[in-house]
Amino acid sequence: MKTRNIITVITVLILVAGIGYIAATNFKTMGGEMPGHTDSVSEHQDHAEADHSTHEGHGDHEGHDEHTENIEQEPDDHADHDEHDEGHADHDDHAEESEDSHADHDEAQVVELTDEQIEEIGLVTDVAGPGTIRKTIALPGEIRVNQDRMAHIVPRVPGAAIKVNKSLGDSVKEGEVIAVIDSSELADAKAAFLAAVERLEMARLTFEREEKLWKDKVSAEQDYLAAKQALSEARIERRAARQKLQAIGFGDQYIQNLPEEPDQQLTRYEIKAPFDGTIIQKHIVLGELLDTSSPVYIVADLSSVWVDLQVYPKDLASVEPGSRVTVSAPAAISNQTGTIDYVGPILGADSRTALARVVLSNESGKLRPGLYVTGTVTVKDQEVPIIVPKNAVQRLHEQKCVFIKDEHGFEPAFVKTGLESRTHVQIVSGLSPGQTYVTQGAFTLKSKIITSTLDSHAGHGH
Repeated sequence: MKTRNIITVITVLILVAGIGYIAATNFKTMGGEMPGHTDSVSEHQDHAEADHSTHEGHGDHEGHDEHTENIEQEPDDHADHDEHDEGHADHDDHAEESEDSHADHDEAQVVELTDEQIEEIGLVTDVAGPGTIRKTIALPGEIRVNQDRMAHIVPRVPGAAIKVNKSLGDSVKEGEVIAVIDSSELADAKAAFLAAVERLEMARLTFEREEKLWKDKVSAEQDYLAAKQALSEARIERRAARQKLQAIGFGDQYIQNLPEEPDQQLTRYEIKAPFDGTIIQKHIVLGELLDTSSPVYIVADLSSVWVDLQVYPKDLASVEPGSRVTVSAPAAISNQTGTIDYVGPILGADSRTALARVVLSNESGKLRPGLYVTGTVTVKDQEVPIIVPKNAVQRLHEQKCVFIKDEHGFEPAFVKTGLESRTHVQIVSGLSPGQTYVTQGAFTLKSKIITSTLDSHAGHGH
C-alpha cells in the first residue's frame, strides 16, 4: 500500500512537472519571462497542489505581459508613422528637385552669349524670308579639248626637219613659224610655177607680135591663131602651178613675190601655227625625215573647253539643249555656269549613257582637259515662303531645328522641312517670316546645349 502511494505521488509530480514545462515553453514563445521558474519546479516537487496554484498565477501573469507588449508596440507604430512622414518629406524634396531639374533643362535650351563670344564663334544671322528652291540633277563629266579649236599640223610636202622652234606645252601665236623643212619636192613645185610664169610672159609677147602682123596683113592668120592658143595654154599652166603652191599652203602675196625670192629659199618650207594656242603634242625632232601623212604638232586653243557629261536614261527627259548647268571641279577651281550645247541621240555601248556637252570659257587655264567634274543641271525653279541654308538646320533631340535669336539669347525652334536643293531647304513650319535665325554657327550652339544638358543630369546624381 505504501509502495502504491509512492508511485501515485511520483506520477502526479511527473504530470505537474510536464504541465509546468509546457506552460513555460509557451510563455517564452510569446516573449515573456518566467523568473524563479526553477524554484517553482522544486516547490512542485515538494508541494504539488501549491505548485499547481502557482502555475495558475503564472497564467495570469502571462495575460498581464501580453497587455504590456501591446502597449509597448504603440510607440513603435508612432515611430513608423514618423518615418512615413519623413518619407513624404523626402518625396516633396524630390519633387522640388525634379521641378528645379525641369527648370534647369528649359534654361539649358537657351544659349546666352556676349558680343565677344558671338564674334569668336563666328555666328551669322539672317531674317527668314522667301526664296527659290532649284531642283537639279547632278551628272558626272570630264573636261575635254575643244576639238573645234584643235589642229593636227601635217607637212604639206615631204622633207627633212632643219629647224624645230617649239616644244611641248609652248604657247604659239597665229602665223608663228614653229618648224622648218628642207624639201626637194617643194623646190620642184616652185620651179614649175616660175617656169609657167616665164612661159606665159613669152606666150603673151609672141601673141601680141603675131596679132599685129596679122592685122597688118604681113603674117598668115594661122600663125596668129597658133600664138593665141599658146597664150591660153601658158595661162592654164601658170594657173595650175599657182594652185599647187596654194595647196601646199602658200598665200597669194607669197606666190606673187616668189619670182624675187633667192634661189636658196626654194627648198625651204615653213610650218606655221594656224591660230593662237598651245602645243599639246609634238612629233618632230631635228633632222627627221617627214612625210605628208603624220602630224608633227597638235595645237589646241585652250581658252575654251568642252565639258562632256554623262546623262542616264532616267534623266534624259529633263536634259535638253539650252538647259542651264553649273560645273563644279575640285576646291581650287571656282564653279562655272554654262548651257548645254548638244545632247547625243544615242547611248554609249559601254556606259549606257547619252552625251551632253557644254562649252565653257577657260581664260584662266584652270580647266585642264582630263579633269573630272560634276555638272548640276537646273531642271525646275520653285518659289517658297521661307528658305534657309542647309547648314542652318540641325538635329536636336531627334528633331530638326533652327536657332532663332530673341531677347533671351539663341533658342532652338523645331521645324518641319519641305523641298530641298543642293544648298538650301524650305521651312514648312516652326519658323515665321521676319524671325532672325542663325545661318552660320548653328552646330556650335547645338553642341553647347547638349553639353549643358549632360552636365545638368550629371549634377543631379540620379
